[in-house]
Amino acid sequence: MSKREGEGGARKRKTDFTEVQKSDDHDNGAQISSPVISAFKVFQQELDTKHDKYERLVKISRDITIESKRTIFLLHRVTSVPNAEEVLHEADVKLDGVRQKIGLIAEELRGEDLYQFHRAFTPGIQEYVEAVSFHHFIRHRTLISLEEVNARLVFMRHERTDAKGSSEGSRSSPAVLTFQVTPTDYLLGVADLTGELMRMCISSVGNGDMDTPFKLSDFLREIHDGFSYIGNTGPYEVSKKLHTLRQSLGKVEDACYTLRVRGSEIPKHMLADVLSSRTAIMDPDEGVV
Repeated sequence: MSKREGEGGARKRKTDFTEVQKSDDHDNGAQISSPVISAFKVFQQELDTKHDKYERLVKISRDITIESKRTIFLLHRVTSVPNAEEVLHEADVKLDGVRQKIGLIAEELRGEDLYQFHRAFTPGIQEYVEAVSFHHFIRHRTLISLEEVNARLVFMRHERTDAKGSSEGSRSSPAVLTFQVTPTDYLLGVADLTGELMRMCISSVGNGDMDTPFKLSDFLREIHDGFSYIGNTGPYEVSKKLHTLRQSLGKVEDACYTLRVRGSEIPKHMLADVLSSRTAIMDPDEGVV
């Protein structure tokens, strides 16, 4: 091949590469200006925003769960301290802190469909309902209603607004935010409450209180009757809780039976151990009773 032919071939290849590059640039430009690509970029931004909000709600829910559990552990001390009011007051402070975190959820859900993000925060809300209903029962010996739970979840927030024609520029105006616990989350929280009442029954006997177990038995029976009335017509998650609820009720009734029939035979300082061992035998698969 001559030198001139070689130079001609190289020039042709260079020209072809340049034409291909120009063609790619033209296609890229067409894609950027394409309405379909522009629409999908909007979808991408919306999905990224939703995902980020979902992750923030999961983190807030995790904090609510932790603080609610700590409140429940604190409330179990009422059976062993001389002044239960101090424990209840401390629990009030902790629950106020939990409600402030629920206020963060209300801010995140402003203008959003609650059920799009419900799975992100439902564990924390259920734990909060369990804690606040346990606190309410210790103080009033009744079950807190869904309306009472929601009435405490009203928050005041100050928003910055631009005052037109004002030399002050922007000013803050109060805004009201509310969070509504769903009936399903309320029922699931109440179902979990029965386990804490069962533990309260055993600890009460250990501290020489022989009346509380019978009151707890009547209360749990009323809750069980209410859940049985709902039956399979309610949400699937609620029907799954019936097994745990019946276990808690059975353990409390067994404790009441032991106190009534064998209470005079067993020394008081041994009653709690006997009841704990019986509940462990009734449900050997459960880790902590």
